[in-house]
Amino acid sequence: MDLMTLIGLIVGLAAVLIGMVFKGVPLSALANPAAFFIILIGTAGAVIIATPGNEIKNIGRLFGVLFGKSRFTSNREVVTTIVELSEIVRRDGILALEEKADSIGHPFIVQGIQMLTEGADTHQISELLSAEIGAMEDRHAANAQIFTQAGTYAPTLGVLGAVLGLIAALSNMNDTEALGHAISAAFVATLLGIFTGYVLWHPFANRLKRKSKQEAFVKGLMLEGLLGISEGQNPRALKDRLLLFLPEKARGDFAEEKTE
Repeated sequence: MDLMTLIGLIVGLAAVLIGMVFKGVPLSALANPAAFFIILIGTAGAVIIATPGNEIKNIGRLFGVLFGKSRFTSNREVVTTIVELSEIVRRDGILALEEKADSIGHPFIVQGIQMLTEGADTHQISELLSAEIGAMEDRHAANAQIFTQAGTYAPTLGVLGAVLGLIAALSNMNDTEALGHAISAAFVATLLGIFTGYVLWHPFANRLKRKSKQEAFVKGLMLEGLLGISEGQNPRALKDRLLLFLPEKARGDFAEEKTE
């Protein structure tokens, strides 16, 4: 499980609930089924209208991406794997990579190996695999847009819920106490709309965008390594080439590993 997403969700929820207590607002005020119905069902309806059906079907999987453990190959593992492949090519030739392909867990590298062993040149490998990364980023952007839309609609629906509550409250002006309770309940919809929009949906969208950038970076690192192998670059030079894409701390870790 992605603990940071879960921790952020808990912190955001706690901030609102504890803040309510500090402000003297009873937590029982949130027991407003009408407000939850308007915000949650209304937001869902708006998103369904705005989003193609084939993308809506991905929502369950997107929650798995948000809260599931990251499946990205680490930068260190990418560099190590690419250097090993380069050493195999230098020692045994390009066709020797066919036997290594079965033991590599990342399909993107396997695809690159297949192209190398089939005689594809550097331009062909770069063009095809770059197009695949671009297509992946487009898919991820469309998925994140679902939550961005939800974050846009939810606060507005909160205002709508408040207006409906005020209409109901003002229809009974004779009972002052009941009027106060009705007005208080009306603004629960606004609270829920703002909370879900800016503590859930927009952060979820941004989280997906960040994960997409991380995956694109990892695949870009893989592509750079595969191009180096295709160009016949020696393992040491290829390793230095890949380390240029990593933060200085990561480069230092590789240097320490070498001295040991």
